[in-house]
Amino acid sequence: MKASTDCAAPLLIAGVDEAGRGPLAGPVVAAAVVLDPAQPIEGLRDSKRLSAARRVTLADEIRARALAWALGSAAVEEIDRLNILEATLLAMQRAVGGLGLVPERILVDGNRLPAFAVPAAAVVGGDGAVPAISAASILAKVTRDALMHTLAERHPGYGFEVHKGYPTPGHRQALARLGPSPIHRMSFAPVRAALPGAREYPA
Repeated sequence: MKASTDCAAPLLIAGVDEAGRGPLAGPVVAAAVVLDPAQPIEGLRDSKRLSAARRVTLADEIRARALAWALGSAAVEEIDRLNILEATLLAMQRAVGGLGLVPERILVDGNRLPAFAVPAAAVVGGDGAVPAISAASILAKVTRDALMHTLAERHPGYGFEVHKGYPTPGHRQALARLGPSPIHRMSFAPVRAALPGAREYPA
């Protein structure tokens, strides 16, 4: 019997990750990436393990070489209305919906999974173990960092360009001094505590 020389095409796998669940300000941003097996990208790993300059370089490579990539976000108003978990899952759905193709499988970093129309799985530690998720992690982080630089110009004094909205001591001090800005997440306790009269009338 003659052996078949046909090779099954690799699955179209979309990796999905987010940036910005922990900050006190700004949107949460998700990315979805379908890598091209014919154009591997060296150095993909969890975005937190890369320097800012290296993340930007890799983000450019991902955009140029991936079969498809897309971004999704949930605004501060959605975070406050839905809660940060549900807003994050919504941002992930929006990212996958923007891919321009339908992946055959979706792998999401973490232990919670949005509803998708195709098979999907949550992968704990996926941003360091699954290249497509690593790529999504990098794109989401680079995109959100750039956005926070822009928002820092619109809302000066908080240091968003430095801490990107995360609850660093400097951010907390600015929040106590200036009060919340329009891009702060009012559903987060440290932000509510900075409201005028919060000590007299705690939430």
